[in-house]
Amino acid sequence: MHDGSNRRPSNLFYQTGAERPVVDRAEGIHIWAADGRRWIDGSSGAMVVNIGHGNRAVLEAMKRQMDRATFAYRLHFENEPAEELARRLCGMMPPGFDRVFFVSGGSEAVESCIKLARQYAVATGQTGRYKVISRFPSYHGCTLGALAVTGYAALTAPFAPMMPHSPKIPAPTAYLDRDDLSMDQRGLRYADLLEAQIRAEGPETVLAFLMEPVGGASTGALVAPDSYYGRIREICNRYGILLIHDEVMSGAGRTGRFLGGDHWPEGRPDLVALSKGLGSGYCPLGAMVAPERIVAPVLAAGGFLHGFTYAGNPLAGAAGLAVLDEMERHDMIGNAARMGDLLKSRLEGLKARFPFIGDVRGKGLLLAVELVADAATMEPLPAHLNAYQRIVDLAYDQGLILYSRRTRGGYEGDHFLVCPPMIITPHEVDDLMGMLTESLDDLAVELRLPRAA
Repeated sequence: MHDGSNRRPSNLFYQTGAERPVVDRAEGIHIWAADGRRWIDGSSGAMVVNIGHGNRAVLEAMKRQMDRATFAYRLHFENEPAEELARRLCGMMPPGFDRVFFVSGGSEAVESCIKLARQYAVATGQTGRYKVISRFPSYHGCTLGALAVTGYAALTAPFAPMMPHSPKIPAPTAYLDRDDLSMDQRGLRYADLLEAQIRAEGPETVLAFLMEPVGGASTGALVAPDSYYGRIREICNRYGILLIHDEVMSGAGRTGRFLGGDHWPEGRPDLVALSKGLGSGYCPLGAMVAPERIVAPVLAAGGFLHGFTYAGNPLAGAAGLAVLDEMERHDMIGNAARMGDLLKSRLEGLKARFPFIGDVRGKGLLLAVELVADAATMEPLPAHLNAYQRIVDLAYDQGLILYSRRTRGGYEGDHFLVCPPMIITPHEVDDLMGMLTESLDDLAVELRLPRAA
């Protein structure tokens, strides 16, 4: 899309050559382009801006820190913003999580968890453990290490020869199953696939199991049956395997709890990766949070062989502290739960009008809608229709930003995520739903999909 300005040729490149308008400003749940057009940020960017755009308290906290120091390398100095953010963060985690390693983004957070897990195994005499089992579909990052544990063929296939093999088990897509089992039985069946894979690999070689408590972009806010989470924990305990929760998208309040995994305390992890909403887009920020029982042996064995230039950056720490302050001051996590229930019910209500909506799922304000050819069988739409991309484009034209991916591993299936900032109000939910309904009407006309009058 072109904004009509006389823009010079760009030297930037990203995923594609598509041109978008130049952003001018952003406030609350809205973003304005330089030509004056306004959008509802219905995806919080890439599920990042949890506390909304332009929060003055966060910006002022960053300015105060900028006036003092913007960079201090962690091997040369400690800094109070990073120290205090680590203290605050541990206070919001499940009991026992008392050590934090800061990073700049989600891929770094996931890699940090994997590398700490491996160094813990080495430090405790379990040198044969190196395999990380993950799920298909899934998404854990774009660096080669994080991509190796990602289950999304369209992203991983070109780089497969360059990456170590990472075993995968099916993600718990129980909503697709057509059998006589209850949801709890399905949850146990999917969890038991982990035990089967561990045994196939050789338990003494398996280091960790990596999962998203609430799915991200690759599975469209997938929520497993409740029975899944506790059984996974039992299996990891049985074989001495570390359980890693990738909370990059589901953490920092988005699901109506601080962690997505907090909905299932019986499935408590050993390591947690955080990013996105932790900095809420105000500064690159992520974290690995770990218990002392895992960190101590690694430090005693010579230290964590890992690090990033901006780990523990004081400006990022100041931003993160202010983000947590604003979440607490305005009960944003509570609002995410309340508005998530409202928005999910409104999305469910679209099924009557649009029979090609096969499923609505998620927790809090991490929600997704799956589009299908047949809601009874969940047969996907023909891949060549590119429905997942067309709904994003049509919504963008309406003034609504959505985020989408292929649902079934990268090459077929269509879903879009609806994940507005945690400050959204009921009136703004109405505005969002109005634009989304018009966009789905346009999609139905364009792709000749059924719709009710």
